Amino acid sequence: MPIRFRFSIPLDDILVFSGFTDYPNSLFGDLKIKFKINSNAFIFAQVNPIISMAKYYTMNKTDLMASGPDKLKNIDLLFRNWSLGYQYTKQFTQMGCTADLITKLSIEQITDSRLKNLMCSINPVTLSIKNYVVTEVTANMSGYKATDDCLQRVREFYANKPFVVPSQRVEAWSFPTSVTTTGIRTSQNIPLSHVTDLCLLFPKDSRSTTCYENPCYHNMQVTTCGRNFPDMLMNTLDQQFFQMQLNASNLDLLFETTDEFEDALTTPINTASRRLNPHTDLTSFMITLQCERNSNGALTFDGLDTNNQNVSVEFRGAPIYQCDTDCYYNVDLKGKRPPPPILCSIHDTFWLFGPANGGSCVYDVNNTFDEVISQIQG
Repeated sequence: MPIRFRFSIPLDDILVFSGFTDYPNSLFGDLKIKFKINSNAFIFAQVNPIISMAKYYTMNKTDLMASGPDKLKNIDLLFRNWSLGYQYTKQFTQMGCTADLITKLSIEQITDSRLKNLMCSINPVTLSIKNYVVTEVTANMSGYKATDDCLQRVREFYANKPFVVPSQRVEAWSFPTSVTTTGIRTSQNIPLSHVTDLCLLFPKDSRSTTCYENPCYHNMQVTTCGRNFPDMLMNTLDQQFFQMQLNASNLDLLFETTDEFEDALTTPINTASRRLNPHTDLTSFMITLQCERNSNGALTFDGLDTNNQNVSVEFRGAPIYQCDTDCYYNVDLKGKRPPPPILCSIHDTFWLFGPANGGSCVYDVNNTFDEVISQIQG
């Protein structure tokens, strides 16, 4: 069944363009962006049937009242007997992956006294996108018109100096080994170039690109270049870890976290005795480790840099609860195991624009901020 929908991606939400402000396109030329949609990154979730039924009742109340009492009794039975304990997937699942969804709701008579019972059928369902077509692309960008005198001064200023836009680049690396029943201790040899942050993702499927859950681990730490990140061992469910993630994502002061992100960081999905069935979406989990210190507004890089030489990055941790209730090692009840964790390195990069030949652009991934600034000041 074909589905049409629209989605909006603001330009400054794209990491590599987050630093663009006051770009003088009349001097350096217009920007052109090529993009590719990853159909596997789309997600789906089942709407709570109670909410769906309530909306149906509200929209069709008049017709239902006129149709007789039977339909109203069935709706009332649904509301009264609905159980939060139904073991269907109540969070987002990535396209191409399998979720346990409600495939049938029925009202069945169970006794001769005409008593009725609510029956709920739950089955594994896999949704996939076979094909997609982009029918329209639009862009809304604000700007202002500059006078000829202003443009001339800008042109003179940048005649021999680049127009610098700070940016970031993400590289993803899978660790070579997966978790075991006792945890994980693994390392990856990678080059580090002006790295400001390290991120850890814990996929439960090799196709995961969007949905990641809390592994519920403790004694976690990353070690590289003779330094530990963070300084103390992490527990992904304690208050100190939550505050550290808010600080690393700049969500501790001016900006507030979303409910989904907060739930993913704070909601346990298992105990020592059983696995818990989430009642909200918990698939927005990631660990961000700051590699450079907060510099009180000073633009000074003190992150990780090995001049693009390989260095060992070691990751270790252990499950808070082992055996059957380990929700990361035991992906499902059929013996499925997760792929290795993913390490992402966040690098400082820069766009350097110049007016030569009608406009030139260089994406600088090799120089530090101080080296780039020296080109402007020199």
